[in-house]
Amino acid sequence: MKSRHLSLTGFSARPPPRALPQRESLDWLADIHAAAEATLEGLDPSERDAFAIRLRRVMDRVACGPSSIAWRASVLAEVGSAEWSKASLYDPTTRPHGAGTDARNKAFAEHVNAYFEEEYADVDRAPKDLIHVTCSGYVAPSGAQRVVAAKGWGALTRVTHAYHMGCYASLPATRMACGYIWSESLREMEADRRVDIVHTELCSLHLDPSDHTLEQLVVQSLFADGDIRYSVKDRGDYPGLEILALAEEILPSSADSMSWAVSDFGMRMTLSREVPDQIAGVLRKFVAELYLRADLQLGDTLAGTVFAVHPGGPKIIDRVAQVLELAPGQVQASREVLFEHGNMSSATLPYIWMRVIADDRVVAGTLVLSLAFGPGLTISGGLFRKH
Repeated sequence: MKSRHLSLTGFSARPPPRALPQRESLDWLADIHAAAEATLEGLDPSERDAFAIRLRRVMDRVACGPSSIAWRASVLAEVGSAEWSKASLYDPTTRPHGAGTDARNKAFAEHVNAYFEEEYADVDRAPKDLIHVTCSGYVAPSGAQRVVAAKGWGALTRVTHAYHMGCYASLPATRMACGYIWSESLREMEADRRVDIVHTELCSLHLDPSDHTLEQLVVQSLFADGDIRYSVKDRGDYPGLEILALAEEILPSSADSMSWAVSDFGMRMTLSREVPDQIAGVLRKFVAELYLRADLQLGDTLAGTVFAVHPGGPKIIDRVAQVLELAPGQVQASREVLFEHGNMSSATLPYIWMRVIADDRVVAGTLVLSLAFGPGLTISGGLFRKH
């Protein structure tokens, strides 16, 4: 029987065209929140301006600032603009909550359909499976189904939708891809079998400018948009990450710690301040078991491992590094992606994988351990080896 050494490879990222410096992004958030408050409460211009100044000071205390995030991108040209009358979703002078979920989902569909069309324009060979991952919008037929139909791949490619798992979804999607290949390995031994995974995360579609709670100010200062495609396939003579082990666990008594739910005005996230400590309580045992699944020992290999940690925020990276006693360089790629892009939900970890593969300082043979967290409270992990 053919040996199945599967790898993550073939990464292709297309950042959204509009990126704002984080300081400008926070200024814009303060302005749009103040404009929404003025509409709801009938504030005069001086009262509105005073509200914006107060809110901006609060954001300096609680939000994710420019020292942790330099830029965040959005597919919406109106993000960062105060020309409210030209906005399709966010005109706080007429709709202080923003447009309804229907309008936001239509914007999602328009972008995702165009993204799939562009991403696969020059791809001639059909994947056996195509997994579409997102938690920020839904429409059927999806962009994945549309591109398969347009390319004439309908009899060749199966489409799976891995939706609404949140930030950790790249690891379950990788597990699905491995399962699709392994489950048919005895029956179909075709060479170079490939499963494509595509993430489309448009977090900027889910702002409610009328919600000034501290929790929402933190969320709104952290998330960004991001698209990325990659493949799971047999290991070959190409750059990639060989998949050694995957694991996942839902922590007890943690269901209310994180949520992502559809509301009348987009989707709304809740995030407990206890999440970093809840993760820390089980992290070392979880990581040790992940190494054991790959027939490795935590103590023998930890110091030489590069960590690709989903940066739910800088405190998540800090807590992981503290609990596992990691050197700063071991989590550098995670901090860099957060700094350059913000939290792109499920697309973030693949961005980190892509960076590690391209980094010549991470030599072939280096172990790469990925960790991500999401609603449940779910902790998901993968152990890879760079080749």
